[in-house]
Parts: sequence; structure tokens; C-alpha cells
Amino acid sequence: MPDHLRLLLAFIIDNKQNSHCGIISSMTDPNLDETIPTNPDQDLGLDRDKKPPQDLEETTPTPVSDDSQNQEEMMYSAISDDPGDTPEEEQPAETKTGSPRWRWFVIGGIGAILLIALLSGWSGYNSGINLRTDAQATQESVAIEEQYVLALQEIEEGEYYRARQRLEYIIQINPSFPGVTDKLSDVLLLINATATPSPVPTPTLTPTPDTRQADEVEKLFSQAQGQLANDDTSGAIETLLLVRKLDPGYQMVAIDGMLFIALRNRGLDKISILGELEEGVYDLSLAERFGPLDTEAEGFLIWAKMYITGASFWELDWSQAVYYFSQVAPQLPSLRDGSGWTAKERYRLALYNFGNTLMAANDPCQASEQYSLSLSLAYDPDVELVLVEANNKCEGGKPDKSQSDRPPDELPSEPPDELPPGPTEEPTPYP
Repeated sequence: MPDHLRLLLAFIIDNKQNSHCGIISSMTDPNLDETIPTNPDQDLGLDRDKKPPQDLEETTPTPVSDDSQNQEEMMYSAISDDPGDTPEEEQPAETKTGSPRWRWFVIGGIGAILLIALLSGWSGYNSGINLRTDAQATQESVAIEEQYVLALQEIEEGEYYRARQRLEYIIQINPSFPGVTDKLSDVLLLINATATPSPVPTPTLTPTPDTRQADEVEKLFSQAQGQLANDDTSGAIETLLLVRKLDPGYQMVAIDGMLFIALRNRGLDKISILGELEEGVYDLSLAERFGPLDTEAEGFLIWAKMYITGASFWELDWSQAVYYFSQVAPQLPSLRDGSGWTAKERYRLALYNFGNTLMAANDPCQASEQYSLSLSLAYDPDVELVLVEANNKCEGGKPDKSQSDRPPDELPSEPPDELPPGPTEEPTPYP
């Protein structure tokens, strides 16, 4: 129980004891019969003319017994144990006097701690910034001192331009550096006063011609001519490139012509004999840089490109494969690539597979044409069987309108405008 409440209860108990004694003493006052109320308007419930009983005059105050004191102590302990038993007229006074002031002290203490922490953090931050600024200023001061000392050394050595750069750097960082402005002025005067030396012409040195390299170049050039005559095109190309590396200006026109012939012949050999179509196309493309290709080489270049394009559609789009190989096979039927399939064989297989595609699309009449063309190139019993089936379906009735109206994947109707004449099976070596 709070101390102030205990003091209040003790005060109330003391007042009760004093009131008991006062009442008893007033009853024994001999002048009580002559006392009148101070406020006549207040009705005290007593007869003014009536005298108090005689026995009251003989009444004397009696001390409070121990039992009454025990009762008061029991009441004090009961009130102290249960604050809710306080009379209703005393409860507001207890509420006002018992407000928790200690909460305000706690809140104030927490606020003071937070304020101190905030001020400490701010002070530390400013201290760190100041330390960093001081360190940077110290570094700059050391760097400026070093640059100034180097500038003085270069002035003594006559390196005025370098000393000028160092002094301008110092002024840019710290214009108030002592003596730097005057020293820069002195350097500028020295630079202007120094006479510009006139350049001395360097004598031209004529190198002694190296006859050994010239002899080697002549030897290599003769070797390339022999290799080209023996159809060793790869060796001739390597030798001619070595000659051009050693002496780029040696026999320029002759070497260009020899490189053209070597690249042209090697490209034709790779396309027509070795089946290396990509490499042959590359060599012929290089030969075109030295001069225009002849008709035969141009034809091999075109047909090789068409073969490569048609092979790229293989098993992806049979109609496109038929289109390209239908142009290559009549001109170069034996043209082949690394797979070993000739253009004629690829054309036959492409027709057969394109016919199967048309049969699956319910177009037996178009499929029959593809099968017939495939059999005209070479006999194949499998193609013959599907040709009979296609003819029966085509003669037995027309396909559904919904299927026949759909444009089939047929061959392109228009071939290229100009096709070169078909080259012979064996390319003619370029002289």
C-alpha cells in the first residue's frame, strides 16, 4: 500500500479519536445550557429553551477502551489490504493524490538517453568527417610539397616545361601556396628567353641492298611457276604468298595472274573431283578478286551453290529439294558432296519423297507425276508400287474438293531467268 495512503488513513483515525473526546468534553461543559447557535436560521433539531438533562452535567469523558482501538486497527489493516473498501467520498481524493508520477520520470529518463545517444552519434559523425578532411588536406599538402621540390630540381636542370606543368598543378590545387606564383613567373620568363634551336637536317642513309633476299625471292618465284605447271595448285599458292610476304612489290601483276589460275583450278578440282563443294566455292570466290571467272568456272560455281542449297532442304521441304536438284541434275548429274550422293540420285529420291508427301495430302495425280519422273531416272520397285497405287486412286475418282482446292507444294513454275550452260564433267584446266 502506498505511503501517502497509509498517512491519510492514520490521519482519519486520529480525527475520529479526537472527535470522540471533544463530544464527551462538550457534554460536561457547565456553560452548555447558556450556549446558543451562531446561525439562528440553522435548525439544529434542539429546543433552545430546553435545558440539557441534569445527568449530562455529571457526565465525564471516558477513555477509549482497548476493544475500540483494536477495532480501529482491524479497520486500518482491512483498508490497507483492500484499497477498494475506501468510502466513496474519499475515493476521488485518493485517485488524485496517487497519480503515477514515476511513469513521467521513466519516460523523461528514456528521452534523455535517446537524446544523449543522438548527440553522441552526431558528434562522432562530425568527428569522422573532420578527421577525413584533415587527412585529405594533409595528403594534398604532402603531394604539393613534393611537386614543388621536383619543380625546383627541374628548373636547375633546365627542364622548364616540366617544371611549368608541376607549378600549374600546384596552383590549381592550392593557389595560396607560398612562392608558387613567383616561381611560375620566373619559369615562363626562362622559357621565353630560351632560344629555339633550329633543327639539324638528318642525313639520308641509303641502305645497302640485300642481294640475298632478292635471290631468294627469284628462287621462290621460279618454284611457284614449276608447281603451277605440274598442277600443284596448293603448293603454288603457298609459294606465291611467301614471295609476296618477302617482297610485296615483286612481280605484282605476274603473281596476281598466277594466284588467279591456281585458285581457279583448285576450286574446280574440289567441286568436280573431290566433292568438297564448300571449299571449292571458297577458292572460286577468292579467284574472282583477281579477275573475272571464265564460263566454265562460273558454271561450276553456280551449280555447286545450288547443290548446297538443295541439300539444306533435305528431309525438311521435299518440294524445294526437288526444285534445286531438278536444275543441277541435268547439267552435272555426277556432282556430289561429302555424302557421296550425286545430284541425279538426290533428284530421284527427292521426287519419290515428294510424291509420298502428295499422297499423304490426298493428291494422287500429282504424286503419280513425281513417281513417274523418279522412275525415269532409275528403276526402283518401291517407286513402281506406289506409282500403281497413285494411278488407281487418280483414275478411280477425284479427291475431295476441300483437299484438291488446297494448293499443293508443287515445284516453282519459273526457273531462274538466265542459267549458265552446263559444264562438262571434267573441268578444263586453265592455262
